[in-house]
Amino acid sequence: MNQEPLIERVLSAEEQKKLSPDDVLKSLIEGNKRFVAGTLTLRDHSKQIRDAVNGQFPKAIILSCIDSRVPVEDVFDKGIGDLFVARVAGNIVNEDILGSMEFSCKLAGAKLVLVIGHEYCGAIKGAIDNVKLGNLSTLLNKIKPAIDKCCDFKGEKTSKSPEFVDLVIRENVKVTVDAIRAQSEVLREMEKSGEIKIAGAYYDMDTGLVTIL
Repeated sequence: MNQEPLIERVLSAEEQKKLSPDDVLKSLIEGNKRFVAGTLTLRDHSKQIRDAVNGQFPKAIILSCIDSRVPVEDVFDKGIGDLFVARVAGNIVNEDILGSMEFSCKLAGAKLVLVIGHEYCGAIKGAIDNVKLGNLSTLLNKIKPAIDKCCDFKGEKTSKSPEFVDLVIRENVKVTVDAIRAQSEVLREMEKSGEIKIAGAYYDMDTGLVTIL
């Protein structure tokens, strides 16, 4: 039996303004539960496209890895106009991404900055194994601080150790969250005043579950 799509209203400026950072984080967690359960919201995308033409008032800016197995909007069961999404291998941060986050929060009203790392991350494995390949080498060097923080790991410190890779993935999220606070005065002050929340998360590719770190 065909299901009728849910005609969702694209978020308005007034609705966005009323949201708290905790409201937004709760909304993402609830959306992820629907994703894991296989009960994604049916949406009329054609209508949402038309409704979003005159403006956008997303709830959050999410920094994710480029991995094709982590479809960010689907993972959180969100539609057109709900999220800003920045993607880069290894979910690292640089001045361009920071500027995009500052735009998202200070100018466009997003209430949450969420960095999400994921299980089996190839960029993390490449950084651990010190892969050298053109511009990728420069990118992977930005993951090295997370590797250094895992120096007390007692087992094999290579990409062949799932436990070590997973430890670095989670640490890399924390390093990125710390870098956002350290390198963006705009976002740091917004978080301090309670306008936004900056948080990290981990995506389990075996289950689809997102855990807030």
